[in-house]
Amino acid sequence: MNHHTKDKGDLGILKAQVDLYQKGYMILNPSTEHSPFDIVIYKDGVFKRVQVKYRELNSKGTLEIRFRSNYSTSKGVQSKEVNKEEIDVYCVYCPQTDECYYFDPKLFLKSLTLRVNVPKNNQKEHIRYAFDYREVP
Repeated sequence: MNHHTKDKGDLGILKAQVDLYQKGYMILNPSTEHSPFDIVIYKDGVFKRVQVKYRELNSKGTLEIRFRSNYSTSKGVQSKEVNKEEIDVYCVYCPQTDECYYFDPKLFLKSLTLRVNVPKNNQKEHIRYAFDYREVP
């Protein structure tokens, strides 16, 4: 039987690898699944550590990204804050748009919300549109 959450994570990583390859990056994979990042990218003499997340749109048309990591132990599901010093780039894959979005996690506090759909109230200020995060910082 497949582990559904792991399948989604694997798909996110594959989509990120293809997108980053198309953007001209060399893709490097860590030899362990216990590293704080999923892949390393290299371009123009610069290496960047990338954490990839699979996120579906919520009912508001946004992607909610919390800088926490969940894992299972014999004591149940545990949660811890992501160490942003160990990651250079966050990549979020959204299956509804089939796109990857990139940002530096150090620029945000505990979470980030990216809007894919236009707000129903036509709000224009203080909105981070996902399409503005298509390039690697």
